[in-house]
Amino acid sequence: MYNITFKFEQKGLEPVSLKNIEAGQSILEVALKNEIDLHHNCGGVCACSTCHLYVEQGEDLVEELSDREEDFIDRAINPRLNSRLGCQCVLLGGGGNIVVTLPDQTQFLGE
Repeated sequence: MYNITFKFEQKGLEPVSLKNIEAGQSILEVALKNEIDLHHNCGGVCACSTCHLYVEQGEDLVEELSDREEDFIDRAINPRLNSRLGCQCVLLGGGGNIVVTLPDQTQFLGE
């Protein structure tokens, strides 16, 4: 089981810590199930960069970065070395602690 902490760059949002999260789901799925706003224009199929996030801790606990994902991260706003797409960060078997930071979601059109 995993413990996942979501931090936010958007002003006014406090960190959210979730416990007992099962393996096999993506960070995007975990966020949505717990009413954490993480955009996903393509529906979570690695065809855009709107679910972009930063993995601060626990990168070894999610599936490895693919070439396809890396191509979309290059298109994200303000990519960093620890950038990932939430839809592609699938929790591996086992467990541990993961900390992610979500970029300001108000940067997207329509917000």
